[in-house]
Amino acid sequence: MRDLTVSELERLAAQPHVAEVAFQMDEEAFRAFYDRTARVMWAYLARLTGDGGLADDLLQETYYRFLKAGRAYESEAHRRNSLFRIATNLATDHRRKPFAVALPDADRTRALQVDGDAGERAASRTDVHRALSHLKPRERSLLWLAYAQGATHREIADVLGLKTASIKLLLFRARKKLAGLLRDGRP
Repeated sequence: MRDLTVSELERLAAQPHVAEVAFQMDEEAFRAFYDRTARVMWAYLARLTGDGGLADDLLQETYYRFLKAGRAYESEAHRRNSLFRIATNLATDHRRKPFAVALPDADRTRALQVDGDAGERAASRTDVHRALSHLKPRERSLLWLAYAQGATHREIADVLGLKTASIKLLLFRARKKLAGLLRDGRP
């Protein structure tokens, strides 16, 4: 926690809503933390919600709530887990409202297939994207945290608010469901 001058304390006392905000990180520390985590966090939110624009909004809200919480963290990993937890909760809250996942249209996919390997990769990404959109949000979160982020079962449990012992089975089921969707080519 940084030291505050008397004038800053007087200013905070005059603004009670600002005084509630705890200063756990100075600006430089926050910028460094943001630079290390923002791309990963945005990718997680974009995959979780299926919408890049919504991911931008949720990313901003995630960091705002992270700073406002003003908690002391044991380590960098603890700080990252807390950030993922906040992001997951925001996405879950937003998910309670109906939303649509934007998938590429067929003409665009066909145009990409003209370029041999690039077309096959694009079609494969489209298939994976489409299959992921048919998974439940918790299943998408599990798969993303485990395979895109490389999180341990304990970290996944902390982020999603689940028991560590259940993560292995839930991951198995999510992988099996995703494989079935990819194999069958339909939900």
